[in-house]
This record gives sequence, C-alpha cells and structure tokens, in this order.
Amino acid sequence: MAASYFPRWRRQPAAAEGGIVGIDERLGWPQMVAMGVQHVVAMFGSTVLAPLLMGFDPNLAIFMSGIGTLLFFVLVGGRVPSYLGSSFAFIGLVIAVTGYGGHGPNPNIAVALGGIIACGLVYAVIGLIVSAVGTRWIETLMPPVVTGAIVCVIGLNLAPIAVRGVSGSNFDSWMALVTVLCVGAVAVFARGMLQRLLILIGLLLAYVIYAIVTNGLGMGGKPIDFSIVANAAWFGMPHFMAPVFDPHAMTLLAPIAVILVAENLGHIKAVSAMTGQNLDRYIGRAFLGDGLATIVSGFAGGTGVTTYAENIGVMAVTKIYSTLVFVIAALIALLLGFSPKFGAVIQTIPGPVLGGVSIVVFGLIAVTGARIWVVNKVDFSDNRNLIVAAVTLVLGAGDFSLKLGGFGLGGIGTATFGAIILYALFRRKPVQGPVA
Repeated sequence: MAASYFPRWRRQPAAAEGGIVGIDERLGWPQMVAMGVQHVVAMFGSTVLAPLLMGFDPNLAIFMSGIGTLLFFVLVGGRVPSYLGSSFAFIGLVIAVTGYGGHGPNPNIAVALGGIIACGLVYAVIGLIVSAVGTRWIETLMPPVVTGAIVCVIGLNLAPIAVRGVSGSNFDSWMALVTVLCVGAVAVFARGMLQRLLILIGLLLAYVIYAIVTNGLGMGGKPIDFSIVANAAWFGMPHFMAPVFDPHAMTLLAPIAVILVAENLGHIKAVSAMTGQNLDRYIGRAFLGDGLATIVSGFAGGTGVTTYAENIGVMAVTKIYSTLVFVIAALIALLLGFSPKFGAVIQTIPGPVLGGVSIVVFGLIAVTGARIWVVNKVDFSDNRNLIVAAVTLVLGAGDFSLKLGGFGLGGIGTATFGAIILYALFRRKPVQGPVA
C-alpha cells in the first residue's frame, strides 16, 4: 500500500530513449506537455462528435471532459491512467427523450440533463457498492458474452440514426460516402499516430473536399458559413445550462449506468494488462469517479462521460502510463472550453460529413463488441452464449421497447438488461450442441 494518497511521480530519464513510463513516473515537463496534447487530440474526435450528434454544445462537452477527468484523477488517487470523454451510450436514448431532429442545437437538452444526472447517481451508487463488497458480482453478471453484446448493440441501435441523417438529398448521401472513404483510407494507408487519429484526420479531409465542392465550385449542398467563426470571440465563458428532472427521461437514461460499468471495467482490465499492475482495488473508486463526473457534467449542461478507449490506444503505442499526463490533457481541454472561436469552428462541420463519420463510428462500436467476444474466446457452440448474444442483438438493433407502469426501457436498455437476465437464467444450464 502506498504511503501517500497520490503517487510521487519520480522522473524517468530512460523514457526519452523509448523506455516504459509507469503510472507513478513521469518524463521531463516539455515531453509531458507534448503527451498531454496528444491525448487531447486522441479523444477530440469522439468527445466532439458525441455532443454534436445529440445537439449539445461541443465546446461545453470538451470543457466538462476536462473537469470530469480531474475529478476522476482525484477519486482514484492518481493511480488509474484514464481520460473521461463524451459517452456514445447516451446518444440513442437522448435523441429519443428529446425528439432531436439531428441538426443544430437541441432545444430539449434540459430534459436529457436530468436523465444524465440520474444515470450518474446510479453509477456512483454501484461504485460505492463495489468499494464495499468487491467486483466479483459484476464479473459474474457481465461476462464477456454479455459485455460484448451490450457494446455491439450500442452501434447497431444507432445505425438507423446515422443513415437517416444523410438521406436528406442525393448530394448528402454521396458526401457521406466520400467521408466514409476518407476515414477508411486513413485507417488503412496511414501509419503511426495519423492512423490512430483516423476519425479526426478523415473528418478534416472530408471537410476540405466539401468546402471545395460547395464554397469553391458552387456545386452540391449548402456552402460552409465561416462568418460564425470570424464573429466568435477568442475567449469567453462556456454556456452552462440547468437540468429539468423529468421522471420519464430519468427512468430511460438511468439504466445506461450498466453500460458505463461494463466500459469502465474493461478499461481498467486493459490498463492492468498493459502496465502489469493489478488495479482491481481501484475499480469501485473509478466507478464512483466516473459517476460523479457524469453528475457534475449533467448539472452544467454537458454530456454523460466515460473512460476512453482512444486514450488506451495512445498508451499502448507510447508505453507512457503516467497519470500526470492526463492532468495536463484535462487542463488543455479546460482552456479549449474557454474559446468560443474553437466552438464556432466545430459548428461549421457540414451535416453530411458528420453523418458519414457517424456511420464509421457507430460501425466501429458494433465491431468493438464483437472483438470482445474474439479476444475472450467466447464459445458460441455453447447454446447459452448463442442465445444471449442472438436475442440481445435483435432487441437492440430493432429498438425493442418495454414499459412497466411509469418505467420505460428503450432498445439499448432492454437489450442490456435482457443480456444480463438471460445469462443469469441460463447460467447453470448444461452445455448442449449448437442450435441448428
């Protein structure tokens, strides 16, 4: 057990030559700042994309991601390297409870904020329980076949939203496909950090193509309006918003906590494997930190947050696991949140480009769920696993909804609880042959 709450972060000079930097180590400060910038860039695409898809202020979402990361850092005592950004698990249900049309600011954000806070409260309570009794019960309820199905369902449930968003005109549809090709080309042909930033670089390429076609050649859809960037101030306060606590929205969004638990648990297990340190004793505090960060974000007008796989990827590439890097990244995010001009640039992203990126991102989420099955060698010759996965995927992709009195569950919620319940019911069933 460490003598102090936070690590000492001793200097690691050998790291400059490519050595591993541990959780309780650091580089020289110029290198630390550079790594912090890299983590901001890594989370940027998804943390900005998620609020745009829900009609939130992306500038505020970036700001609250910094606040949430610092809060998480304090709760885990600086022992778990992690960045908290906007969670995609909220998108489908936020759109459902607000009736968002898919473009511009969402006029009913306040209703969603109450639901996000309710989700954060449930998440924080789970964190307190885990701190008291351990994680075994969670791992029993949500083995890889369940967590993989839940993650896969998030992408499949969002697929119709992405397709509808780019079906307004023939030009929009073609531009979305061009965006998909840009992202795909970066993913396949780029190397190093450019490849890791496939969403951001692909979006920028598609943005330039859209500007050339519309603003330059006068063809296709609506030209990009750069006047909003010119008129925006360089510095200003984020636009905070108060929540509205609607019981229907709260009951719909609260179950998302189960999905966030699965994401965070997988994050900590992955970091433990990379660093060679057992971080299980921090899981309860990590859940609590993520839950409190979501609550604070909801009260300010931001999105629900979660630990980010993109930043795990950066750690895997660089082998730099120092938690101080994430403090620097969070501080940079806070500075960006104080720049309305930065927010105005984000608002100029054309709808078809955003829709094309959404197609890729939602597909990647679905495939990530399948990857969990592959990595954990889930045996689909076991009828229990087969039925759990099959039913969960259809419930989520088909947006199967259930209502019990005043309590309602959308497709993602139904699929999440369905996977957990089915696995629990069939857990002791003897293994049979595969379903024909």
